[in-house]
Amino acid sequence: MIRTGTKYRIASLAAVAVLVVSACSSSGSSPAASSAASAAPAASGGTAASQTINIGLEGPFTGDAAAAGQELKNATQMAFDAINWQVGSYKLNPVWIDDGTDPAKGTAAYEQAAVSQKIQAVFGGWNSSVAVALMDVAAKYQIPSFFSCGAANTVTDKWRSDPTKYGYWVAKCWPDPAKLVVAYEEWLKAGIADGSIKVPDKTFAVYGEDTDWGRSFGQALGSLLVADGWTKKSEDYFPLSTTDFTSLVSRWNADKDSLIVGTTTSGSVYAALLKALQDSGNKSIVIADGMGQDAQFYKNIGSASDYVIDSTPSWSKTNGQQFIDAYKAKYGVAPSAQAAGLAYDYANFFIKVLQSTLTDQGSLTSATIYKEAQDKLWTGQLTYTSGAVMSSYDYSKDSIPNPVVGAGHFIFPVIQWVQGKATVIFPTDSSTGAYQPHP
Repeated sequence: MIRTGTKYRIASLAAVAVLVVSACSSSGSSPAASSAASAAPAASGGTAASQTINIGLEGPFTGDAAAAGQELKNATQMAFDAINWQVGSYKLNPVWIDDGTDPAKGTAAYEQAAVSQKIQAVFGGWNSSVAVALMDVAAKYQIPSFFSCGAANTVTDKWRSDPTKYGYWVAKCWPDPAKLVVAYEEWLKAGIADGSIKVPDKTFAVYGEDTDWGRSFGQALGSLLVADGWTKKSEDYFPLSTTDFTSLVSRWNADKDSLIVGTTTSGSVYAALLKALQDSGNKSIVIADGMGQDAQFYKNIGSASDYVIDSTPSWSKTNGQQFIDAYKAKYGVAPSAQAAGLAYDYANFFIKVLQSTLTDQGSLTSATIYKEAQDKLWTGQLTYTSGAVMSSYDYSKDSIPNPVVGAGHFIFPVIQWVQGKATVIFPTDSSTGAYQPHP
């Protein structure tokens, strides 16, 4: 989901504490990982490891997005446990790179992993501003970095400004916001047309975290709504540390906005914002994109999250429940599809890239892994179709660095949350219930 920062300054290594932890390789699969192994690529049967390769595993394990970061780490661990951290004769040594939900900290940690740990490839990532900053480090050390969920269009724009340089930021986990927000606009248009959505007027407010992700989302959806005849009354972006939304909510109430749309990656921000709306008696339609990325959101937000509109991935009917059961058995809590589910699938896709590299290139190095990505991943020849969330994860020469978006590929339905339970309300051919107006 997904994502932070608009302006940043890359700090020197001396100015920022290094946040890299190199973990030892797993000695074997846990029972939970074994039960999910059929949804993961198989390990190379019985081959003894004779070489070691250091793999960076990057994410916000501390900081404002640490809740999502923990899910990313848990799911990644499960995927690699299932192959005993081994591809062919190569033992994969994990180097956990904590970006601290901060571009400067992430830059320092990634660079330290590149210099001191000699990582050959990197998997993961979550925040857009961190991704934008790390793209330069990946290019500097020519380390292929895969499947960061930093989705903002600033990542795509930077990548396409110089593919030779920034191609080392191999492929994004999420597509640009403009490719995903269309579902909200289409749901609103269809609902107003058929009478299931009733609004006194077509006025709306935009809110969001003051980050690349927050602004990309707000501007993309806001532009679509204005094109549909809606009037934007206000647009506000705030730091991830914000906890008091009293004045903002008061202004929304005074403006009598029919629709309030926005996003943040912080569960604590959503808790404060939605509780402030509830306390004020606001009954507007509220789009809180990404609220469901925290599997524990209802515990933290409670009834203030009821009737909120979100867009989040749904579990695969084939492999989703298997992963959910394995995750709960291992960690004692339910995973979210948006963080843990996607991380698990993309970790398995990354493992498949490594296996394909060894088969086609004969070795695992930064150079061979990157060549395999260029030859097979970017051209759509290397895909992953055994996921717990999406039907297929694939890329094309036209979509790269974004995944292919659409039915049967990467797609998020529009959902409504009530009492912590999600109902798919759009598209209608996959809906599980009808939209409920806020009572």
